[in-house]
Amino acid sequence: MAVWQCSPRDLAQRMAVVTQERPGDFDFTVWECVLLGRNPHKHTLERTNTQDQQIVADALARVNMHTCAQRLFRTLSGGEKQRVLIARALAQQPRCLVLDEPTNHLDIRYQMEVLALVKRLRVTTIAALHDLNLAAMYCDQLCLLHQGKVVAVGPPAHVLTPVYIEAVYGVHAEVHINPQTRRPHIVYLPKEDGS
Repeated sequence: MAVWQCSPRDLAQRMAVVTQERPGDFDFTVWECVLLGRNPHKHTLERTNTQDQQIVADALARVNMHTCAQRLFRTLSGGEKQRVLIARALAQQPRCLVLDEPTNHLDIRYQMEVLALVKRLRVTTIAALHDLNLAAMYCDQLCLLHQGKVVAVGPPAHVLTPVYIEAVYGVHAEVHINPQTRRPHIVYLPKEDGS
């Protein structure tokens, strides 16, 4: 069945979305927020069961937020809120995950942990990322856009070239293959005229 033929419930069972804009602060606990991810799998007034509880616990553990389950969502830092919203998406058990800047508000450690987690999920993932080095490290395929048009598509080494980076971002760059990761690593360079 094509996506446009799915009911909202079927679509929510197949696809989870984590946007940059977080919902307003509300008086739900972290546990309750993640439990909302189970709603597409429940019928009206159907109670939470043991399987739902296990799925929520697993999702919280996977984003390293299990110790915060009883905290109120509104008391969390921006990065903690982002991890809870990713856990909520994981609790949906989707086949496709759409992430809009999933590393927004996260410190470096959690940026890497979240992207490594997403890569391990074995779920089709479409992510908008502005950090080209993170994209190079964790993505299998990239689609480089400029002013709404596709500039390049392919593996990171094909897409993240000095020519494309300058054309899209207007900056000089060197691209090296990292000997440990075997992935491109970008070094941005100032323009010679200082502009």
